Amino acid sequence: MGNTEVRVRGLAARAGGWSARHRWAAVGIWVLFVVLAMGLGSAAGRTDVAESDQLKGETHTAAKIIDDAGIKEPAGETVLIQSGDSAVKAASGPFRAAVADVVKAVDATGKVTGVTSPYDTHTISRDGRSALVQFDLRGDAETAADRIQPVLDAVAAVQKDHGGLRIEEIGGASMQKQYQDAFGDDFQQAEYSAVPVALGILLIAFGALVAALLPVALAITAIMATMGLMGLVSHLQPMSDTANSVMLLVGMAVGVDYCLFYLRREREERMAGRDPGTALRIAAATSGRAVIVSGVTVCVAMAGMLFTGLAEFEAMGLASLMVVAVAMVGSVTVLPALLSLLGERVEKGRIPFLGRRRRGNAPDSGSRFWTAVLRGVLARPLVSVLVAAGALLAIAAPALGMKTQQLTLDQEFGDSLPIVQTYNRLNDAFPGGSEPAQVVVKAKDINAPEVRRALAGFRKEAVASGASRGPVDIKLYDAQNVALVSVPLVGGSDLDRATESLGKLRDEVRPATLGRVEGVQAPVTGQVAGNHDFNDQLMGSVLPVLAFVVVFAFLLMLLSFRSLTVAITSIVLNLLSVAAAYGILVAVFQHGWGASLVGAEGVGAIVTWLPLFLFVILFGLSMDYHVFVVSRIREARMRGLTTKDAVRHGVVTTAGVVTSAAVIMVAVFAIFGTLSMQSMKQMGVGLAAAVLIDATVIRGVLLPAVMALLGERNWYLPKWLHRLPDLTHDEAPRGQAERPVREEGERLPA
Repeated sequence: MGNTEVRVRGLAARAGGWSARHRWAAVGIWVLFVVLAMGLGSAAGRTDVAESDQLKGETHTAAKIIDDAGIKEPAGETVLIQSGDSAVKAASGPFRAAVADVVKAVDATGKVTGVTSPYDTHTISRDGRSALVQFDLRGDAETAADRIQPVLDAVAAVQKDHGGLRIEEIGGASMQKQYQDAFGDDFQQAEYSAVPVALGILLIAFGALVAALLPVALAITAIMATMGLMGLVSHLQPMSDTANSVMLLVGMAVGVDYCLFYLRREREERMAGRDPGTALRIAAATSGRAVIVSGVTVCVAMAGMLFTGLAEFEAMGLASLMVVAVAMVGSVTVLPALLSLLGERVEKGRIPFLGRRRRGNAPDSGSRFWTAVLRGVLARPLVSVLVAAGALLAIAAPALGMKTQQLTLDQEFGDSLPIVQTYNRLNDAFPGGSEPAQVVVKAKDINAPEVRRALAGFRKEAVASGASRGPVDIKLYDAQNVALVSVPLVGGSDLDRATESLGKLRDEVRPATLGRVEGVQAPVTGQVAGNHDFNDQLMGSVLPVLAFVVVFAFLLMLLSFRSLTVAITSIVLNLLSVAAAYGILVAVFQHGWGASLVGAEGVGAIVTWLPLFLFVILFGLSMDYHVFVVSRIREARMRGLTTKDAVRHGVVTTAGVVTSAAVIMVAVFAIFGTLSMQSMKQMGVGLAAAVLIDATVIRGVLLPAVMALLGERNWYLPKWLHRLPDLTHDEAPRGQAERPVREEGERLPA
């Protein structure tokens, strides 16, 4: 097939054309951008989200009072001394000897301060078989895990001398230390393994080393540039390690996908007989445009997280938005320059057998598997829609009973950490003792008689109301006129019961005591309070985020394809794939159905932040495939094919690249499903399952079946919408094409 004159327009086509004509300038500008971004970001440093800014509401108010007062709370640790014999209790000689040895041993390390005996603080359980030795670590609480080992060794030595008792240490620093030792490199290894996995799949997809390296190189440089930009932006919007990890995940996925779409189209056009320049212009106008539409849609979806009001979500949303934007710009600027420079050398480094097989394939032959599937789908589109949609709705059904909560330590790690068992034993003996609520009391004069009476009344009523079993500890900071009141909540690790106790504390005890003193602030914070406030704020932001993402995605589809039908079906199909992913999450992680297959446990709940996070990420990423497939269908329709033939052509010819992109995404996301933390497993499995469903059932069955049923109504645009901006692209037909069919609605350009 010979070359034909190609008419192209649009931002992507102009960017690709300029890049191809100024190849070295385009590459140089990209390299300079990446280097400058990294250099400036490194020089500026990264500002992370402060604890006081993590949440709004009472938790935020409490943290701000502490920060403003300049109070630096040390890292608190506890040693649980417990007897397994009902005859040996805290009052017995052996038990007292063990307590004395613990106090002496930890004090002798020189790493602690404020060591207290349970006989002085009355931290002895009701059954008399458990007692707590409490102390603080010297130095900064944030780095306490680095200094805790000598104390842990001292406690372990006392345990050896008192084999008849169980002596275990627990606290923020010791928990962090054990977590780092067990899983410290877990997450990092998952991030690093994503690159070789993606490269291996691309080698199979392209059959050539150079072609496989290009998408990975683009993704890595986009991630490097974004890391630098995060440092600069963090001084306006603080970032976090979590945001950095999500950025790496999204950056690798979209960076590889965008380059894959572009490269496969350019390769296809050359195989069809186009000269390199023409092939590149067509790829720029078609796949380049699809990349821009997809990238903008993903950015809009990620921007939805900025409406949550949660600092961590805002950081994740902004970081993800930036890496998608950078990858998108790189795909339509530096990639055409590289392809122009490489020319036929992009096929260098051929893999034996794979290379020959690909050379033997006709450019438009598509996938044999999907050709066979499409034959059945298009022959019976109504049956296909009913079966596929019915199956997805059945998969989504468990999501109706979804229960969300912040996972407790034992839910997050199961029995994989010894300290989890200590955590459970401590909560059994002292309900709420491992995660007490903290009331931050701020007054004009903390020692005023009415304030002291209110504090005493609060301590008494907290126990009398049933919210706590004590002991309620009050620590005064006279100079700052602040008091910190520690209240172990009844319910302990049972978050539902602990939340009820928190409600009593906030709604009954506080108003009746501290609330009666004018000018006193008394926000209640702590782990349980933070979880409760986080859930409330997250639930309040769900509808605004969903509305923002759905409405803007609809508008982008409407402008990009100038079809009301395409815009509506895009939204419906994406919502269906997200719902199916929710159903799988609930079935596996909440009900435990098949949990062992993914190395998980049925923890009885989905981590609170995941549903909204998954919706935003998946809604954005789903548009990658959708825009790419529908763009090819529309191109074929514009060349004069009937809608059914255009659907067949579009799906079959894009099946290879969509499958490759999906396999990469599924593999990268599945890596995160191998992590030890249940919340990370949930995220990895949810993302992988959704992408798999989206690339197979949605794009391979439902989309073509729905479009076949709708026929020419797919291209319907009401007359009153004809004045909308035209963001479509044009491509001249290959050879003699039929005249496009005109139906009611917008006239399709030829």
